[in-house]
Amino acid sequence: MSYEEILDNTRQSMEKALKHLQEVLRSIRTGRATPALVEGIRMEYYGTPTPISQLASISIPEARTIAIKPFDGSVLGDLQKALLKSDLGVSPQNDGRVVRLNLPPLSGEQRTKFAAKVKELCEESRVAMRNSRRDQNKAADQLSRSGEITEDDNRRLHGEIQDLLKGYEKKIDEVNERKTAEIMEV
Repeated sequence: MSYEEILDNTRQSMEKALKHLQEVLRSIRTGRATPALVEGIRMEYYGTPTPISQLASISIPEARTIAIKPFDGSVLGDLQKALLKSDLGVSPQNDGRVVRLNLPPLSGEQRTKFAAKVKELCEESRVAMRNSRRDQNKAADQLSRSGEITEDDNRRLHGEIQDLLKGYEKKIDEVNERKTAEIMEV
């Protein structure tokens, strides 16, 4: 492994942690309806747990309504059951062709709970990034011990890894602020 490979590995793992965080945060409810709230919910389809996004079209006809129209009308009942089991806390309404979810406004307590969940997920991403820093610093130390890079290069590499971490932690803070503001918005 070389100096540049260590930096690339660090950048890639931190970028992966940030992307994962953003993906997870999409499914956290805010005041508005978004397809991301239901896309990942899985339901049994011919014995296989399948994401709803692969079985139905999801639309947002109004700010607080999600309409889910299955491609195969025979799965409407199963779709409704899967939505009831999910942690959305909303009762689906089935009109025979489309399942609608009317999202009630979030209470202050719910908003606080969701904001705390966002903060917790952001902290988990920070920990993942710090673990990556630790692993890459170990790799840099091994390069230094084996004589492939000098001690000065090792220190510089540690500094660059730390700078990458700080940059990505700033991005996590921005994601946290944006999502928390979205949740708290009335």
